[in-house]
Amino acid sequence: MKIAVTYENGQVFQHFGHTEEFKVYEVEDGKVVSSEVVGSNGSGHGALAGLLAGQGIEALICGGIGGGAMDALTEAGIEVCAGVSGDVDEAVEAYLAGELLSSGVNCDHHGEGHSCGDHEDGHDCGHHHDEEEDGCAGGCGGCSGCGTPEPLFEGKNVGKTVRAHYKGTFNDGTQFDSSYDRGEPLEFMCGVGMMILGFDKAVAEMEVGDVVNIHLNPEEAYGPVDPEAIFTLPLAELPGAAELQAGDQAMLQDMYGRPFRVKVTAKDETTITFDANHEMAGKELNFQIELVEIVA
Repeated sequence: MKIAVTYENGQVFQHFGHTEEFKVYEVEDGKVVSSEVVGSNGSGHGALAGLLAGQGIEALICGGIGGGAMDALTEAGIEVCAGVSGDVDEAVEAYLAGELLSSGVNCDHHGEGHSCGDHEDGHDCGHHHDEEEDGCAGGCGGCSGCGTPEPLFEGKNVGKTVRAHYKGTFNDGTQFDSSYDRGEPLEFMCGVGMMILGFDKAVAEMEVGDVVNIHLNPEEAYGPVDPEAIFTLPLAELPGAAELQAGDQAMLQDMYGRPFRVKVTAKDETTITFDANHEMAGKELNFQIELVEIVA
């Protein structure tokens, strides 16, 4: 079989629709026998499914992905494992070992992820809008493929696809994300849940060329920390958990079999404690936003 991974500098690229390269693995008898990096030829997320199918890809590993792209890949018969970050080779090994779980469509970004990396460590968040990450109101790349028909609020830009540059900082001035650093503005549909609420509302009333600075309390960002999302389980109930350490991220499943990302906060000889809150939950965020273009 052939497995493709969104690729950038040895890492799983977080925004499917904007990936410039894939690393393609040839697998026989459950083991990788060869691999190569191939270009996406500048295809957008709508065309990438056909590109991968044409190369005989049977499985895709990626970070952020929107609903439209997911549907196209599914129709092409390609299995998708989304919400993955880190080293591409390690991701493939985990997939082959049956240890890699998919977050499914993860288009809720800043809007938002990040299925996110660690903002404080300078990784993209994958959570502001979609993929296409993941995107983020501060670190994702546009998820125009995952539009939601019902607007969440009113505004002259609601329902329109827009492109915006932004810089996100904490109250102490530390930058956690910036589209300027990536050299490309974020593209998303305004007012349909692709971005975190406060970011989305700000863009809803902007004119092209406007630059605004906003401060968001947790309620309009990633929400307050939920104590009930921090829980402890017996190690014996979780195969493979003995290998985890505090600070590691992992994927669990809820009662309906839906995967969700957690962070290990503590571990002893018999139990392990997880935190399922978003890494930015409970934090006040600041954004400088520049509306670059109204696409449609």
